Amino acid sequence: MPHVVRFRLDDDAVAALEALRGTALEAGADPEPDRPQVTVAAAGTIQGPARDALVADLRLISLPTLWLAALSSLPGDDEHLVLAAVTDPEVLAVHSVVHDVLAGRVRSPHVAHLPGSWLPHCVLARSRPPAAFAALHPVVPVRARIVAVELHDTRTGSTDTLRSTT
Repeated sequence: MPHVVRFRLDDDAVAALEALRGTALEAGADPEPDRPQVTVAAAGTIQGPARDALVADLRLISLPTLWLAALSSLPGDDEHLVLAAVTDPEVLAVHSVVHDVLAGRVRSPHVAHLPGSWLPHCVLARSRPPAAFAALHPVVPVRARIVAVELHDTRTGSTDTLRSTT
């Protein structure tokens, strides 16, 4: 998906997640190369009007803290090991706001991020999930403050901050 809306996590959480990725790498797994983040929505295009509406609506809500606590795989993706978040009401509220704004305003929404399907997570390993799981289990949960909501263009690499806590 070319455009993604994602949660940017605080530096302490990123460091903890990078350490987990390092352990997965030592176990022979390929780590995710990008900074740890949580994708909230993805679509073929998220253009100006949808972006502007996201900025307006995201100003009205608080950004919660994620509790990344469960080693998991994703439905239909057996090659990735992820650290999934507890989906508490505050996290789901932000997710709902994003999708309420995007409904009918974007082309080609990615079904895995739609309400009812979404599992908030950070990718820890992109291969050899059994080896990575064995090396990481039992995992120490990561408390991750959401410090920004970003719109990222995967084609160009550009990122636009929609809402920040700083």
